Amino acid sequence: MYIIAGPCSIENENFIDIGKKVKKLGATHLRGGVFKPRSSPFRWHGIGLEAIPLLQRAKEEVSLPLVVEAMSPQQIEILYPYVDVFQCGTRNATNTEFLKELGRQDKPVIYKRGMAQTIEEFVMGADFILNEGNQDVTLCERGIRTFETYTRNTFDVSCIAAVHELCDLPIIADPSHGTGKRSLVHPVALAAIAAGADGLIVEVHDDPDKAMTDGPQSLTPQEFEKLMYQINRIKGVVDHVR
Repeated sequence: MYIIAGPCSIENENFIDIGKKVKKLGATHLRGGVFKPRSSPFRWHGIGLEAIPLLQRAKEEVSLPLVVEAMSPQQIEILYPYVDVFQCGTRNATNTEFLKELGRQDKPVIYKRGMAQTIEEFVMGADFILNEGNQDVTLCERGIRTFETYTRNTFDVSCIAAVHELCDLPIIADPSHGTGKRSLVHPVALAAIAAGADGLIVEVHDDPDKAMTDGPQSLTPQEFEKLMYQINRIKGVVDHVR
């Protein structure tokens, strides 16, 4: 089961410390944003190329596969030497030319569901990657935009079960973006595992209240430890039932 954890954005060398903590607690991959997509050009967009030395250090000192989002062919080229798994974010979910470019890479891709994609459109979007030759694609349910405003997005747990009916690709869940609220990450993560998710991607930060991005939905390492315990318990129950 994939457990991808780490800060929304790489802010400084604390990225290394967080990586070591989540690895100790059971994470299989380390995530961190380098070039951050934002809704406004006046919001913080990450440290960009300054993050490259930190990615290099993480590969050496943490020794977990690195999951990083790319938003353009140019960013793929910059990140390629350091990244183990490319993430395609929701803003690029329907950018078919970019999906084709990811399909020409020889590295795994995590393909996040678009904000307004139907489940069938989500699966067909992955075909743009697969059709170019890259067969190592994992889907990610991260919530869709609805009329609901209490949560950041509306997490669609039915998507996980439906994807298993529609295709053979693995699917993981992102309860951080799916809810936008730290208090809701745990229950939604457990619901996703119970529905058949092949893993999770969650945001973890040492001091979420001071995080440059996505602090309200980021877990502390202590909360991540509790989540890992709960995941293992419920996965054992689900596996037994199946």
